This record gives sequence, C-alpha cells and structure tokens, in this order.
Amino acid sequence: MHAWLCEDPVGVDALTWKELPTPQPGPGEVLVEIKAASLNFPDILIVQNKYQIKPPLPFVPGSEYAGVVQAVGEGVKHLKVGQNVACLSGTGGFGTYTIAPAALCMPLPDGFGHVDAAAFIMIYATSWHALMDRAQLKAGETVLVLGAAGGVGTAAIQIAKAAGAKVIAAASSPEKCALCESLGADSTINYSEHKPGPALREAIKQATGGRGPDVIYDPVGGEFAEPAFRSIAWRGRYLVVGFASGPIPSLPLNLALLKGASLVGVFWGDFSKREPQANAAMMAELAQWYGQGKIKPVIDRTMPMSELKAAYAHMGSRGVMGKLVLTN
Repeated sequence: MHAWLCEDPVGVDALTWKELPTPQPGPGEVLVEIKAASLNFPDILIVQNKYQIKPPLPFVPGSEYAGVVQAVGEGVKHLKVGQNVACLSGTGGFGTYTIAPAALCMPLPDGFGHVDAAAFIMIYATSWHALMDRAQLKAGETVLVLGAAGGVGTAAIQIAKAAGAKVIAAASSPEKCALCESLGADSTINYSEHKPGPALREAIKQATGGRGPDVIYDPVGGEFAEPAFRSIAWRGRYLVVGFASGPIPSLPLNLALLKGASLVGVFWGDFSKREPQANAAMMAELAQWYGQGKIKPVIDRTMPMSELKAAYAHMGSRGVMGKLVLTN
C-alpha cells in the first residue's frame, strides 16, 4: 500500500508519499481499501500539531474516508468482505488502504457513492448534533449560518431547511452566496461587503426584520463572533462549532445576560463516544435523509490522492465551496 506519512508535524510540506506494508486487522477492526477521502479543517491542524488530538508519530492523516472492506478482524459481525463503508476515524484516510475500527464504520446502502460518502459523516453529524440536538431547532425559527459555503455550513443550510427553519447564509463572495441560495437559503449576507462590526450587525438586523436570529451556527469564530452574538434574538442559542478563521474569540458575557441567550458548545466527536446510541440513531436518520434526497454533500472538486498537497493549498486559500475529495 501507499500513504501520505506525517513523521514530523510541522506542516503539509513535511508529508511524504511512502510505500508501506499492507496491515491486517486485529480484533474489532477491518481493512478498508480507500476509494475516496475528504479534506477537513482538522486535517490541516493535525499535521501542524495544532489539533486537540495528537496521534503518536508517525501517522497517516485523513480523518474521513470511504471504501471497500477487504478483511475483517476477530469479533466483527456487522461488516463483511466486499461491503462499502464510510468511516471517520481521525487518521488513516490519505492512503490506499487503512485499518479502521469496525464500530466507526457506517455501512453504505445501495446508491450511496464513495465520493459523497467520504464527504458525509463529519459535516452532517456535526450540523445535525448542533442544530437539532444542542439548539433544539424548531420549524419557523431563523438560523444564521456563518461560513455558510464551507463543508459544515452547506450541511447546516440543508438540515435547517429540512427542519422547517428560515436560513440566512453568510459567506465571503457573491459566488459563495449564490451557492447558498441554490441550497435553499432564504437570504444571504456577503461579509466582504458587510465587514465584521456595525456593518455586519446592520445586515443581520435587516435580514431578520430587527428581531435577530434564533440560532447562530458559527464554525468561523474570530472577529465575526461578537457582532453576530450582539445581533442574536431573545432566548437565542449561539452554537460554538469551530474557529476556521484562526483566532478564538473572547465574548463579553454580559451579552448573554442582556439577550437571555445561551452560548452552546458543539463537540460531535465526544458526543459520539459518550452517547453512542443517540449518535447511531442520528446517523441512521441522516442516511435516510440522503436516500430521500433531502441532503447531499456539496463537492467542490475531486482530486487524485497523489495531489494531496495541492488540495491542502486550495483549502488554505479559502476558495473551497463545500468539500474537497481525494480519490484513488
């Protein structure tokens, strides 16, 4: 097998494409022939030694992938050789084969292609857990999605619309705003025109008739957080999803008091471990929604696995709309 190996987590340039022995699965594991793997924001952080999870060196990055089971380890009953699966295991995806924990593998129904499957679990699980579980989103409420043209943002638009909410999508260019509208967003805010601060607050005020959004979905952080939180509706829920812009913001907590608002942390990874039955039920519902056509990953482009470094560069340029997927 071949894989991109991180032997020194100082950045993307240190990754090397190496031939390695094809491993065999141990108890509770499966060997997956990787057909597609998506690039997620944590995949950038982990090779820079900036992610909260620091795997032992050397490791193969690539948190999310899809492929075909080629061997099963002892005790694995729900998967068989030849079965199509998707998996989000945190590492191992940027190669031709990997060992995956069987418990983390999602069996794919007929018609669920590898490219869509490789771009599915992280964004839809995160967005469903955020909106439906943590925010308890109700039909008729208004959701503001920041970073709406990215992977989790596009998933959040689709889930919120399927739940009967009104969606305001904020993105950084006319092209990204147009994408959000094509996914069902009721209105958009281009924050290259409405900069973080009073201009962004005014745009949110106009989009909500002065009331403010009931739920704010924020995977961006940085300078967008405070003006967005200042705009939230009474009893609003501010979802802390991530910090794609880099800086972790510091919010004046008196804003939560004045708005009767909740600041809600979203950590799907720990939710899936601490509440596995609830997570399994969520994933089953999401797979059903995919089959019904309610949700479908937005694929920015597919690239050969050998072009991983170029894919990282494209993602770093913030030009990605939806998900980047690497294929073997």
